[in-house]
Amino acid sequence: MENMGKKVYDLEERTEKFAKDCRVLIRRVFKNTCNIEDTKQLARSSGSVAANYIEANESLSRKDFYYRVKICRKEAKESKLWLTLIEVGDNAELKTEKNRLREEAIELMRIFGSIIEGEKNKNKDKK
Repeated sequence: MENMGKKVYDLEERTEKFAKDCRVLIRRVFKNTCNIEDTKQLARSSGSVAANYIEANESLSRKDFYYRVKICRKEAKESKLWLTLIEVGDNAELKTEKNRLREEAIELMRIFGSIIEGEKNKNKDKK
C-alpha cells in the first residue's frame, strides 16, 4: 500500500535509534566536567524514551499506556536540554549531529504530545 507521501515510523525502532545515536555522539564529544555530567544525563534520558515506549506498548490498560507516553514526552524534553548543553566546540560535524539529535528530540516530543492530546480529546467526547 502506498504511503501517499507520508513517512511511516515504528516508534519503538525510532526511539531505539535515537538512544543509540545519542550514545554515538556521547562517545565522540570531548570530556570536561560539564560534558561528562551532561552526557551521563543524556544517556539516561534518551534510553528512557525508548524503554518507556516499549513499556507503553506492553501496557495492560489505556491509562498505563498514556502514563508511559507522558513519561516518553518528559524524557524527550529532558534529552533536548542535555543536547543543548553539551559542548562540541568548533567541531562542525559534531555540531551538526548534536543539532540533528536535538531536532529529533523535539519531533519525538511533538509525536508523544499528539498522542496525549488525542486521548484528551477522546475523553472530552465521552463526557
